[in-house]
Amino acid sequence: MNLPSARPLSRRNSVALLLAIACVAVLQAAEAPPSAAPTYTGRPRNFDESKVGPYTLPDPLVLDDGRPVHDAETWLKQRRPELIRHYENEIFGRVPARAPKVSWAVAETEAGALGGKARRTRAVGTFGEGDRAVKVTMNLYVPAEAPGPVPVILHLSFFSDSAQLPTDAENEAANRPSWARPTELGPAPEMLARGYGYALLRYTDIQPDVFTSNAAGVQALAYAPGQIKPAPDEWGAISVWGWAASRALDFLTTAPGVDASRVALVGFSRLGKTALWAGAHEPRFALVFAACAGEMGSALSRRDFGEMVDDIQARFPWWFAGNLKKYVGHWNDLPVDAHELIALNAPHPVFLTAGTKDLGADPRGMFLAAVAAGPVYRLLGKKDLGVTQMPPVETPVITGSLGFYFHAGPHVVSPEDWKVFLAFADLHLKPAR
Repeated sequence: MNLPSARPLSRRNSVALLLAIACVAVLQAAEAPPSAAPTYTGRPRNFDESKVGPYTLPDPLVLDDGRPVHDAETWLKQRRPELIRHYENEIFGRVPARAPKVSWAVAETEAGALGGKARRTRAVGTFGEGDRAVKVTMNLYVPAEAPGPVPVILHLSFFSDSAQLPTDAENEAANRPSWARPTELGPAPEMLARGYGYALLRYTDIQPDVFTSNAAGVQALAYAPGQIKPAPDEWGAISVWGWAASRALDFLTTAPGVDASRVALVGFSRLGKTALWAGAHEPRFALVFAACAGEMGSALSRRDFGEMVDDIQARFPWWFAGNLKKYVGHWNDLPVDAHELIALNAPHPVFLTAGTKDLGADPRGMFLAAVAAGPVYRLLGKKDLGVTQMPPVETPVITGSLGFYFHAGPHVVSPEDWKVFLAFADLHLKPAR
């Protein structure tokens, strides 16, 4: 994100740096398991394509009873609900009936934000009631000179606002790596110039991302008397974050200057998994961008490559329904796979990214999942990915309702990812310049 140059550290900026350091620790969790979590399985990861072995994907267009799906009505009324139930029961967990009520209020407005280019609204969502209520902040930027309601990019992110990020100069002065200022956040000035609004929702405001997650946050507000953790088929943290993204969309439907029929949901890494699951559940999202979403997100679980179900269940069990542990060592028994999670987003477009140095997330597995989701998009009258061979590095594939970009580099949202995503979004959301 293009932000002002370095400035002397005020008390506010000092706090911001601490927040940034905390976020770096969260991002590093993708490389090392939390100290309180179970240990790794001990099974070595495979990074050799020749050792992937054979696997068979479940057919998204075959009902559980074996009957084929030949038309959109059967998909929408029978097959799609089947797949949603499988994901709810076995993977991410269902939203409990006791989920808290949510109300939103505008806490602050600023007419000349981002150098006069935007109108900023700070909205606060109250999840639940009383002393235990969870407060969630969303910052919304809308172009200052927009001729009418604009499409919005809703970013479920590691930060709630660009002001929390240290500058490159501040990172250098503190001897921190440059990625302590994550490239995850989008280029807000460019988004505004292209006719988009940009909304940021910090995921840990909703639900903690720690091994003891289920003791706090929105999840704990839904417990029945005497309950101390979700039932085996109830929501894990990913379902909580995704459900909250839908509640943020509720606010955007009332926000001045926003066209709520053109809201894109964006997430990176664990939040890319969240974006795909939220998009599968929420037909009001017009587009989903899942960056480097990997295992249990956009990468095929049946491919024995990189991070597997065993690894992710050992490291991050709180992200998922308790039932997922049944599939450790038995990932071929999963009732679903990533291509079906992508397909559940149809007919709205989905854009995926992967990195050449992010082998743990299985870039080829992400591409193949997008290819295998194609039949559902075609059934619904949309264009699929358009290719079946892995594209060369840094070659955008964005001509259909499914998009894919393979960047050169590690597990990040690169500046080039954002450029390609905005080109893809332009085709589908059609902002007025």
